[in-house]
Amino acid sequence: MSAFITPDLRRRLKSRKTAVAGIAAVAATTVALSLAPSGEAEAGVQTEAAAAAPVAWKADSKQVAAVHESITSQKSAFEAQLKATQAKAKAEAKAKAEKAAAEKKAAAKAAAEKRAKEQAASRSAARPAKVTYPNNLDGWIREAMAIMKKHDIPGSYEGIHRNIMRESSGNPRAINNWDINAINGVPSKGLLQVIKPTFDAYHIPGTSWDQYDPVANIVAACNYAADRYGSMDNVNSAY
Repeated sequence: MSAFITPDLRRRLKSRKTAVAGIAAVAATTVALSLAPSGEAEAGVQTEAAAAAPVAWKADSKQVAAVHESITSQKSAFEAQLKATQAKAKAEAKAKAEKAAAEKKAAAKAAAEKRAKEQAASRSAARPAKVTYPNNLDGWIREAMAIMKKHDIPGSYEGIHRNIMRESSGNPRAINNWDINAINGVPSKGLLQVIKPTFDAYHIPGTSWDQYDPVANIVAACNYAADRYGSMDNVNSAY
């Protein structure tokens, strides 16, 4: 069939196609404009043009500064609140630790005082209470007898008292300056009239070395009498 189309006919057909396409485009535009008000159609065209153009926004320096200041202020407030919370927690922890340490120290002190009291009570219970004796003949004899008991020295209250009254009448400072001992330079002294060599030989540790001391004099004399006569109770005259 192409053999029957002449060049002239081909030009005419091409011209007709172009015309038809143009008519169709114009018709479509006409239909679109007819469906909308003229103002909206114009706005639509402008909107498409505006959308096609790049958007440019320029920030206001005052607004930026205000936003920056607000953020900085909020940050400072948050940091201040955080520091205050941390400081409060630290102070509470410190106070709690100090309280615990004080309670521990008080408990240790109370325990130490309790132990000290218990130990003192135990020592007091372990050792007998110290006996005090009156400073008179009765007290001297009883104290001397307590010492004699520890050293297994025999002698009764009656035997000691009887010999004391005969020898010195109960005077601890009594001295014999007339008998043979006095002549020999060693007078008898004290409650039981003991000479110095005898006193020194039969002295009991823990008592005084003073020959006139009433307790030391009785103990040494009774120790001598026990060695010589078996007991002071067996002495009924000068010994």
